Amino acid sequence: MITEGKAQMITNKKDYIYKDLTYRVIGCLYVVHKELGNVHKEIIYHKALAIELKSKNIAFVDEKSIDVKYKGKKIGAYRPDFIIEDKVILEIKVSPAITRAMQDQVYFYVKGTKYKLVLLANFGTSKVGIKRLIYS
Repeated sequence: MITEGKAQMITNKKDYIYKDLTYRVIGCLYVVHKELGNVHKEIIYHKALAIELKSKNIAFVDEKSIDVKYKGKKIGAYRPDFIIEDKVILEIKVSPAITRAMQDQVYFYVKGTKYKLVLLANFGTSKVGIKRLIYS
C-alpha cells in the first residue's frame, strides 16, 4: 500500500488491468535494458524506448502535459515520460532502486487524472526494475 491505501501494487496476474498492453510494454523495457545495460542517463532510455515502442506498433505520446490541480485550480503540470495508448503512464528512472518516495511522487502526479495504471521502470540496476502501480 502507498499513501493511505490510495495506491497498490498488484502482483496477482488475474487482477491486472490492461494485461496484454502492459505485457507488450514490459517486453520493450526488457529489450532496451538488455541492449543498453544500466549505465546511461534517463534520456538515452527514453529515446530507445520510443524506438522500441514504435517498432512494436504500440501507440504512445511522450512528455504530454497533464494538469496538476489544487482545489480544482491548475497549479502546475506533470509531464510523464510516456502515455501508452491513452491508458497507461510509463515513468522511467535510473536509480539504485525504486523508492517509496518515487512511488508516492507518481501517485501525487496522477491523483485526480483519468489514468489508473502506472508502470514505474528503473534502468539503474543489473535487471530492469518494474513496479506496476494501480491507483483507485
